[in-house]
Amino acid sequence: QLQASGGGLVQAGGSLRLSCAASGRTFSSYVMGWLRQAPGREREFVASISRSGGSTYYANSVKGRFTISRDNAKNTVYLQMNGLKPEDTAVYYCAADSGSNPIPQMYDYWGQGTLVTVSS
Repeated sequence: QLQASGGGLVQAGGSLRLSCAASGRTFSSYVMGWLRQAPGREREFVASISRSGGSTYYANSVKGRFTISRDNAKNTVYLQMNGLKPEDTAVYYCAADSGSNPIPQMYDYWGQGTLVTVSS
């Protein structure tokens, strides 16, 4: 089970940190990802992180502004979002994948989503 939190309303240029806490004792066995879905748009990849945290991947639209990290001791993955833009407004989902693709196309588990709203 994944529980995302940390969303909210922020002005353009501001920052937020999303957290996703996982239950269970196999968190380190999963590639973790953040995806987002804006109103009227398809869900899109934002970032992913390898099981150890040693490798990270980002969508071009967030590269240089967002940072994904994980703490396997705390069963938690984070998304630090800086320099937020109105186009970052979306529901953000964390997800877990047991496969080998560092940028998973499908995920085994999903969190419930947390809303990020960026005002101009």
